[in-house]
Amino acid sequence: MVAMPAQNRDRSLGFNMTPMIDVVFLLIIFFLISSHLTRQEQQVKLALPIAKSGAHPTQLTNPRLIINLLADGRVVIQDEDVTQDMIGQRIGASLERLEAKDRENFEVRIRCARQTPYEFVQPILTGCVQQGIWNVTFAVYSPEEAPAS
Repeated sequence: MVAMPAQNRDRSLGFNMTPMIDVVFLLIIFFLISSHLTRQEQQVKLALPIAKSGAHPTQLTNPRLIINLLADGRVVIQDEDVTQDMIGQRIGASLERLEAKDRENFEVRIRCARQTPYEFVQPILTGCVQQGIWNVTFAVYSPEEAPAS
């Protein structure tokens, strides 16, 4: 049996709650950021196309830039209207903010309305090629997920 020092005999033993509180705060911050990113992707309401083929994204942790393309050709990136000429610059600016290891996994996700003509999509794809981005995805609904219109 180990004797307790005289100075600590009157203190009761207890758990140190500091690490648990730290973990709880980190979880709260994680979920706040996650919900913000999810809401950011859905901020512009669009009637996305329906695709019979395709897959749900398996890697949701990759850094990504979401480009919203409205049916009239307006481009919205991070709540800001962008001209067709500025698309490549905005993609490049997003790339520059990343560390070198994250640049190879960078994804551009295009959310466009069903009735958007290809002539409005083409400048976005050109901007991606100019910046060396090959990981481009289109947000679509599967026939089961499609909202009733």
